[in-house]
Amino acid sequence: MNKRGFTLIELLVVLAIVALLLTLAMPRYFPSIDSAKDTILADNLRNTRAVIDQYHADTGRYPDSLQQLVDKKYLPALPADPITGSSETWIIVPPEEASQGGVADLHSGAPGTGRNGKPYQEW
Repeated sequence: MNKRGFTLIELLVVLAIVALLLTLAMPRYFPSIDSAKDTILADNLRNTRAVIDQYHADTGRYPDSLQQLVDKKYLPALPADPITGSSETWIIVPPEEASQGGVADLHSGAPGTGRNGKPYQEW
């Protein structure tokens, strides 16, 4: 009777090849994810700051909250901080004069530093 199948040696060789390929690919995969998150964070900050400036130019004052930018259709939705995964962790910087509104700038609330060596809260 002729039985067909893989031998244990053949399976071990295939698993060794897969393990070798993973050891080559994984060190490049995780830094690329971190780099993409840093890029998205910088883009979200740049775009949201531009919208805050546009709101100030249109109304003569800063928005009272980030949600107000969504309510007034300046933003389709609150941007998420890709490092924390939440739109609730932004650090809001109020304007110098409290009567001018509540949000003049924002920073990431994520702990740690980016790939550029600068803490996320200073971006």
